[in-house]
Amino acid sequence: MTYVASEKPSAGSCIFCDLPGAGDDRANLILSADDATVVMLNRYPYNNGHLMIAPRAHTADLGALEPEAYARLMERMRGAAAVVREALQPDGINIGLNLGKVAGAGIDTHLHWHVVPRWDGDTNFMPVIADVKVMPQHLLESFDRLVAYFT
Repeated sequence: MTYVASEKPSAGSCIFCDLPGAGDDRANLILSADDATVVMLNRYPYNNGHLMIAPRAHTADLGALEPEAYARLMERMRGAAAVVREALQPDGINIGLNLGKVAGAGIDTHLHWHVVPRWDGDTNFMPVIADVKVMPQHLLESFDRLVAYFT
């Protein structure tokens, strides 16, 4: 409901470009950012601790990333997965990239990978019957639990 009632970003805006350095990392769910990458919590997560990792370069073309930028991104993703394992102790982790809107990308103009912690039994009847997911932890609680691992 928060998403449905919220003000939508203006055309041409990009959360991966606009939010890092905007001033309030906690409110913007930015866990870490450097000159090449940004790590942030997904505002509409599949599970608690659902991270997104994106290159700072604004592109939707995987082939447009320079090899060094791609290598730094993959290293950041490996580190983020390690943080999720240590901080949240999930039973497993999904890591994925959706290339294009028809492939499931909610933001199809900027490459970003999802790191989703998974626990045995984390799917219940709500997503199956009602197409709804209940999140037992508030986003800012997830942020507070993870941010110390990135600093």
